Amino acid sequence: MIAYLSGLLLRKTPGSVIIDAGGIGYEVIVPLSTFCSLPEKNQRVNLNIYTHVREDALVLFGFGTELEKEIFLMLTSVSGIGPKLSVNILSGIGPQELLEAMAGGDARRLRAIPGVGKKTAERIAMELKDRASKALGTQDILTGPVPDSEEKRLIDDAFSALLNLGYSAKATKAALEKARPGIEEITLEGLIRKALNILA
Repeated sequence: MIAYLSGLLLRKTPGSVIIDAGGIGYEVIVPLSTFCSLPEKNQRVNLNIYTHVREDALVLFGFGTELEKEIFLMLTSVSGIGPKLSVNILSGIGPQELLEAMAGGDARRLRAIPGVGKKTAERIAMELKDRASKALGTQDILTGPVPDSEEKRLIDDAFSALLNLGYSAKATKAALEKARPGIEEITLEGLIRKALNILA
């Protein structure tokens, strides 16, 4: 099984990439969160890989962070959720926000993700709540204490929005860390605007 790939990025699209590793081009399906953090073409890229074996194909799914892969594996453990739907879910919401929604058993938030119906959202919320809570204990977008859950939700929403605009996870995290202390009353729009100024 292939668990990790490192090589030159030959092609990238929002749904998949081709990586030249040792003269062999591997096509890898990636979520939008990973796509947004990729380098430019012909630069080196490192991806955590999940190898999905079917009767008629061997499909590689790639992730820019261990957290994305961990969430992906959580999702595929839920009855009725396969690898492709798991990638679609990761593409529809930031990984940290998704982890928090699962940890909180927030089926309503999960249902808002494209491709996730009511029953699927309820299964995810029920089956993954404990596992997501444990993962959440060791993962966070921002370091240091966060005063309340509403502020944290706004920060996570801003993180997801900036990823979707094409900024890397690393740059987004750094910008939000700088933006947050300078805002007296945090709003999503204000947080994104100040982070964009920092990123620019």
